[in-house]
Amino acid sequence: MDGFLNINKPAGWTSHDVVARLRSVLKIQKIGHTGTLDPAATGVLPICLGKATKLARFLTETDKEYRAVMRLGETTDTQDATGKVLSRRAVEDVTEGRVREALVAFRGAIRQVPPMYSAVKVNGQPLYKAARAGREVDRLPRTIVIHRLDLLRMEGRDVTLEVACSKGTYIRTLCADIGERLGPGAHLHRLERTRSGPFRIEDAVMLSEVEAAVREGRIRERILPAGEVLKEFPSMSVTGHGARLLMHGAPIGLQAVGRLPKEFKTGQPVLVYNASGDLIALAEALVGRPETAESGWDRKRDLFKLDKLLVPVKDP
Repeated sequence: MDGFLNINKPAGWTSHDVVARLRSVLKIQKIGHTGTLDPAATGVLPICLGKATKLARFLTETDKEYRAVMRLGETTDTQDATGKVLSRRAVEDVTEGRVREALVAFRGAIRQVPPMYSAVKVNGQPLYKAARAGREVDRLPRTIVIHRLDLLRMEGRDVTLEVACSKGTYIRTLCADIGERLGPGAHLHRLERTRSGPFRIEDAVMLSEVEAAVREGRIRERILPAGEVLKEFPSMSVTGHGARLLMHGAPIGLQAVGRLPKEFKTGQPVLVYNASGDLIALAEALVGRPETAESGWDRKRDLFKLDKLLVPVKDP
């Protein structure tokens, strides 16, 4: 049972809760998620199963998309609806036009200070532990990228936003910062993750659907193969000899390749298939295709080295 599940996480569940439940339902030990989603939030939570757990780091780096409801006029100590209310202010003078103007400053590359209630570590300790102890810790701002930030609607105090952003973005901090810029403050009232890398909300399944699929013997229909999830990566095929070289950690050159990727860059991950069309490994390109072409396709030059071996390759 190797591959990925695109889970629509329910509100009130931690990401760890979802993993624990699936471990029990699927009777599998190797399982994990590719990025924590706050307990109060809902939406896309990619789950890695079996050998696909080796590929989790390639998905944690991906961009995310959210639909967020920002409540104006209230600030909380956690920057979301689970926290203690710190202030309440009137919002009558905050118009839709003012909100749209404020959003402009938060698009593109911006600096964001991680919230105290987060898993970010300072001096080896997660910030949330200091926050629970009532201590404030100095945090350095980090650069994030807001690719898209759109106002969908405004109903009284509640503003619905659509956000596309880089990894490491805290939407509750984004809401708090927007509220501060507007004047009366704000907090994140509701959050749904609508995309995480290649996983989209319209394709996500509920835990109850997974449980039903297990009971009915249809669970493999729900599992996405690694090759499909990572199809944006370049791919190549290798000979039997090339597969064995990779298994032993040796770099390979042109003589061990059956089919080269159409395009690849130095340091880029490349999916490796055997002659039967099975995904067996992830390799790292040691040179880019233009460099390789300019070298005259030197058959002795090392082109790829192993990153992750996904299946055992046996010697004949």
